[in-house]
Amino acid sequence: MHGYFSYLGAMPGSPDGDLHEMSHGESFLALLDRKLDGPGFFCLDEPEAALSFQSTLRYLRQLDALAKAGSQIVCATHSPVLASLPGARVLEFGEWGIRETAWEELELVAHWRSYLQAPGRYLRHMLD
Repeated sequence: MHGYFSYLGAMPGSPDGDLHEMSHGESFLALLDRKLDGPGFFCLDEPEAALSFQSTLRYLRQLDALAKAGSQIVCATHSPVLASLPGARVLEFGEWGIRETAWEELELVAHWRSYLQAPGRYLRHMLD
């Protein structure tokens, strides 16, 4: 992203010269606001990596608006929040290959639920 931000900022008359002055998450959201602003085809690879929980919810709202405006979005994610987008076709990749599934049946959702219910079950095996 650093290289892409530099490229955008170096363009004559660019409105993106401020991206390096923001935090990673803020710059990512600003880029999304500026560049994903109309119907299109978008391929996203783990966009949640730069985002806090609140920012992920904001981004989910933006993805929903794009989809309702006619966009097609392919999003590889490890985020149960992004995977919960109503109306999304959810595909899960694993040792079985690729399968269509419901959000509630995703392994990542089960793992997050289990961890959040009792972090100690996981941490006792990982921390001294």
